[in-house]
Amino acid sequence: MRKNRAMPHVIAVLVLDAVVPFDLGVPAQVFGAARHGVARGRPYEVLFCGEGTVRTAAGFTVTPDHPLSAAERADTVLVPGINAGGPVTDGTLPEPVRAALHSAADRGARIVSICTGASVLAAAGLLDGRPAATHWGWAKRIGGLYPRVRWDFDVLFMDDGDVLTSAGVGAGVDLCLHIVRSDYGAEVANAAARRCVVPPWRDGGQAQYIERPVPPAAGSGTEPTRAWVLDRLSEPVTLEEMARHARMSVRTFTRRFRDETGSSPRQWLLRQRVEHARLLLESTDLAVDVVARRSGLGSAAALRQHLHATIGVAPSAYRRTFRHAG
Repeated sequence: MRKNRAMPHVIAVLVLDAVVPFDLGVPAQVFGAARHGVARGRPYEVLFCGEGTVRTAAGFTVTPDHPLSAAERADTVLVPGINAGGPVTDGTLPEPVRAALHSAADRGARIVSICTGASVLAAAGLLDGRPAATHWGWAKRIGGLYPRVRWDFDVLFMDDGDVLTSAGVGAGVDLCLHIVRSDYGAEVANAAARRCVVPPWRDGGQAQYIERPVPPAAGSGTEPTRAWVLDRLSEPVTLEEMARHARMSVRTFTRRFRDETGSSPRQWLLRQRVEHARLLLESTDLAVDVVARRSGLGSAAALRQHLHATIGVAPSAYRRTFRHAG
């Protein structure tokens, strides 16, 4: 976490052959938008690093402003997705890229990938034995190339501490917002999300985007009920009440809810309560027991239990870390 630092957190984005343009633009957009949520200064400096002109997956070329060696001063090294080349075809990797990644990892930099950028990390051996995500459409090829990686092709992103990976394309936005949230708190991440006109948190995993039959018509899903619940987080809301609001049986509601969000109604509701509690801890001076009641967790003891299970810290420690951002 980077708080109250005079110097911005430096993120080096590696621009490799056949880079996916969308993945290349996401870090600049999201981390650039984070500045609107801090009181002063720039929270991040994003450097695009590579060797010479690179042809993107879309067919046009880009020229990085910085050489690959600029990654040596980065706090985070990020690899966007690629759709061709050694890492996604035969497991090979240019030695300068491998060396840059290992150098960054050895000095404790955070290592991040978006989409098939995970194949670059895997080819460098940085994902062996670790959980990781990538685009579901590449599961067979990349999973076969790198069997020592604990792939999860259902999640939107995977945070394994110093190594973070995301699913395909749009999931890179989710991961970058998660990084902002981890570094500077929910208020700054929410401000960045608003600036990018995207939700600060998407429910479920990428399984919901895998090709499947046409979903039910608009208005017949659980989204209206989810919005209804979010307006009532301080109140007790039962599964039966949610199903009744959606005008479904409990069984149908639970099945459709899981199809749409990737989690059960109870899991989803608990996550929303914890996220709301985090926001209240960051943005108010309310006592911990009041935060617990307003987020629907009931008691300070329950808030401590769930917050510790989610992010590993107590409410008081979390507030000290994030209360005075900027």
